[in-house]
Amino acid sequence: MATVHAGMSMSLDGFVADRDGGTARLSGPAASNGSEWMTDLIRETGAVVLGRRSFAMAEDPDWYVGNYEFQVPIFVVTHTPPAVPPKQDENLTFTFVTDGVASAVEQARAAAGERAVKVIGASVVRQTVRARLADELHVQIAPVLLGAGLPLFGDPGLDGVTLRRVGVREVGPHTELRFKVL
Repeated sequence: MATVHAGMSMSLDGFVADRDGGTARLSGPAASNGSEWMTDLIRETGAVVLGRRSFAMAEDPDWYVGNYEFQVPIFVVTHTPPAVPPKQDENLTFTFVTDGVASAVEQARAAAGERAVKVIGASVVRQTVRARLADELHVQIAPVLLGAGLPLFGDPGLDGVTLRRVGVREVGPHTELRFKVL
């Protein structure tokens, strides 16, 4: 059965987007397509759960097919599916899940088979960890301080979540921390 890996890149001070919603300062060339790290990530991923805000970061939703690093089934947690579904193909499909993150994770696990489910987006990462639906938490720390913006954590509902470090890896200038959620 698929394992669920929740997480994303954040600044050293804990933000996943700057005060204007930008994420450019958080990405690095070592995490780009073609890097060993990204190749490994793509190979291990069988499905993705995205928050609606993360999905909407692509100005044109049809961009995902053939361009997004994960050409796998994508499950978008949302209250309102788009009126016009984005383009899909035999590899990348979209399912807009309106009945919560638990349902999205369950559907993604079924679609991923033996490969991992990646949960991406600040809100859905928090929800997944808080509900104990994540097997692992993966955070890539960018060597920047944003001072303000969208925090990854800072949710009182996360109090009591226990983690055990299972890996640390340098990814170019970033540091990837992997934890098992206990």
